[in-house]
Amino acid sequence: MRSLDSAEQPATQAGCRLLVVNPNGNPAVTELVRGTAERILSPGTIAKVVNPRGSPLSIETADERRKAEPLALDLLAAHPDFDAYVMACFDDIAVETGRRLLNASVVDTVVAAIAAVRLVAERFAVITTVENAVPGINARMATLGMAGRCFVHAAGVSVAAAADASTAVADRIDEAIHIARCRDGVEAIVLGSGGLIGRAPQLAFRHGLPVIDAIEAALVLAESMALQRSR
Repeated sequence: MRSLDSAEQPATQAGCRLLVVNPNGNPAVTELVRGTAERILSPGTIAKVVNPRGSPLSIETADERRKAEPLALDLLAAHPDFDAYVMACFDDIAVETGRRLLNASVVDTVVAAIAAVRLVAERFAVITTVENAVPGINARMATLGMAGRCFVHAAGVSVAAAADASTAVADRIDEAIHIARCRDGVEAIVLGSGGLIGRAPQLAFRHGLPVIDAIEAALVLAESMALQRSR
């Protein structure tokens, strides 16, 4: 993958071009997303990874969502000439409106993660950050036909804290996965927060379960859609 600096002009670049939007304003999370994109996308893919200025550092409440969504939409509208877009959060922030604004795929991490996890498991758990996020994820899963197959657990850490590699945060994530596995009998895990990006390989090794990183799934799907569009 090649990074696309703000000074570059996307319209003059050849190949597959993705815009990846982290809707929160936390640059640490944006850097985690950028590092993952550089690691998993094809060498010829150009990706620009951005977050809105002035957006909340974590989107954990309805008020924070109301503040973040128009800023994310402004970023999408300012970049109309990419081959595909990723909204890098476990939510549908700006997705439907973005699809109406843009003439390219806007990939939703929730849908991408479900598509991936259904290939390996019938019952799965979403591990998220804070308890406030659980009702919304449950409602979204029900809308997507996953009620009864998906179990949502919060690790009890903020998005900003989840982006930190501390032992205390790792212990909370491990505990949430242990509960999901023992109590709910899940066969796979979905990491449902931008703050959890990059943890899937270690968690899969420690727990002996498939672990789907929702943002990785969305990046791969967006790249596939962009390649189809650019043919």
